[in-house]
Amino acid sequence: MGCARKTCFWRDVGCDLGYLEPSNCPEWKTETTTGRYLQPTLDTVAMPWSGGAMGLSDLGFVTGCGKPIVLAIIGPQNSGKTTLLAAWYLLLGRGACLDDGWRFSGSYSLAGWETVASFLRWAPGGIPPTFPPHTSSSGRMPGLLHLSFSRNHERRQGYLMTDAPGEWFSKWAVNRDAREAEGARWMAEHADAFLLIADREALSGPEMGTARNAIQILSRRLADERHGRPVALVWTKTDVQITEQMEVTVRESVRGIMPDAVEFAVSVRLAPDGSDGTGRQGLLDLLRWTVNVQRSSVKIPESTTGNLDPFFMFGTS
Repeated sequence: MGCARKTCFWRDVGCDLGYLEPSNCPEWKTETTTGRYLQPTLDTVAMPWSGGAMGLSDLGFVTGCGKPIVLAIIGPQNSGKTTLLAAWYLLLGRGACLDDGWRFSGSYSLAGWETVASFLRWAPGGIPPTFPPHTSSSGRMPGLLHLSFSRNHERRQGYLMTDAPGEWFSKWAVNRDAREAEGARWMAEHADAFLLIADREALSGPEMGTARNAIQILSRRLADERHGRPVALVWTKTDVQITEQMEVTVRESVRGIMPDAVEFAVSVRLAPDGSDGTGRQGLLDLLRWTVNVQRSSVKIPESTTGNLDPFFMFGTS
C-alpha cells in the first residue's frame, strides 16, 4: 500500500496531488501480495494539505480563517503568466520588502511554488535557468497558489493566485460558454482582481497581428465580466522592443473600455543594454498593487425609520 510517485510523502504531509483521501488518488497502489485491497483512511493523513498547487477541494480549508483575495492572471498561451508567479516567489525568498508594513507570513502551497520557481534557478551540474513549461490545459479548474501577508504584525491576509493555461482564455474570449472555458469562467466569477497579460515578444514577432487581436478580444470579454473589479494591464518581457504604434494600439484597446486599468511593465531578463531596466522594480510594484487589492464591501443604507427591528428599520422598496 502506498503511492507510486517518488515525490509523494503522504504519511507525513498528505497526498502530493492534493487528495484528502489517498485511495481516491489515481497513483495510489493498494493491492497487497494476498490480492486484497487496503482502504486507507483520513487518519493516515497528518495535515489537510499537500503543499502543492491547490484545487477547489482545498478552498474550504484555506478559507477557514478568512476569505482570501483571489487574483486571476489571464493572458494568451506562453505570455509569461507562470513565469510571473515564479519571479514573485523568488523575490520574496530573497527578502523583497513590500511597502506599507506588509511582510510575507506563510503559504500552504510551498511545494507548488517550488515547482514553478525551480526552473528559474541554476540546477546541479551547471544547468542554467530556463522558463517554466507550458501549463497543461487538460484540467478543468486552475491551479491555485497560496500566499499570506501580514501588516505590522496585526492584520493577516491570504491570497490565491491562479496558474491557468492560455488556451482557456482564448476559448473564453470568443465564446463565454465554451465547454473548454470552464476554468476561465470560474476565475471570472470568483476573482477579486485581474492581471491582463500583454506579451511584448508575441507583439513583435511574425504573428504580431494575431497577438494584437487576441489581446483586443480578451480585453473586451474581460470588460464585460469584471463588474467594476480592479484590472492591471501587465506588459511582460519588456526586454523585447515593440513598435510605438503597436504599444499604443494595445493600450487603447484596454484603456478605452477599462479606463481605470493600471499598467505595469515586468521582465525576468536584463534589458538590451545589460541593465536590470524596469524588470525587478516592475515585479515589485505589481506585487505591491496586488497585496493592496481591496475586495468590494457591502454598503448598508442609512436607516430611514426609528424602528430598531432589523427586518423593518431600512424600510421597503
